[in-house]
Amino acid sequence: MKVKLALKKLDYYSNEAYNTLRTNIQFCGGDKRVIEFTSCMPNEGKSSVTLNLAVSMAESGKSVLLIDADLRKSVLKARVRLQERVDGLTHYLTGQASVEEIICTTDIPQLHMIFAGPVPPNPSELLNSSLFEELISEQRKKYEYIIIDTPPLGSVIDSAIIARVCDGTIMVVETDAVSYKLAQEVKEQMIKTGCPILGVVLNKVDISKRSYYGKYKKYRKYKEYKNRG
Repeated sequence: MKVKLALKKLDYYSNEAYNTLRTNIQFCGGDKRVIEFTSCMPNEGKSSVTLNLAVSMAESGKSVLLIDADLRKSVLKARVRLQERVDGLTHYLTGQASVEEIICTTDIPQLHMIFAGPVPPNPSELLNSSLFEELISEQRKKYEYIIIDTPPLGSVIDSAIIARVCDGTIMVVETDAVSYKLAQEVKEQMIKTGCPILGVVLNKVDISKRSYYGKYKKYRKYKEYKNRG
């Protein structure tokens, strides 16, 4: 199925931030191709970050598969304003649909998506299944990057389970909304999975309150955050 993405146009600073994030991920190395995004709490903007990053990568010429693996509270379908019914990850993991039936093409060349599907009673068990592992293994052969949107690790364990098939993790942290202690706890939980933390995205930064080069200053904040860890 082909879906048309109704995306909000980014302003200059946001667009530059995503371009920089895309470049930084590419500098992590060619072996970092399956990347999951998580956060500490809901509503930190994680899904918007993953969607816009996937679009930025695809527009740069990379083949990208964006997987919505937040089986508990997906928001990606609403983000792209998808109206029609599509089979999603839950349908595949429960044997109700094939891989071909759940991968959607989009109106952005090089970008394909897998939506979450209906909320299952056992999301952790489904994500821990061999079917999910096989899905990622097979799609590695077809795409340059696989971006996975996962639930907040500060709320449920799903992203730690998904980490076993990923090359790296990126945390999305909302400005002035998450305590340093909670962020450290989530970081430590991710470290236990053995999946490298590639970096932290400081989201919802008010550029108007930042002094010169605000869009670069926030990336300096990421480095300072990592150094404190």
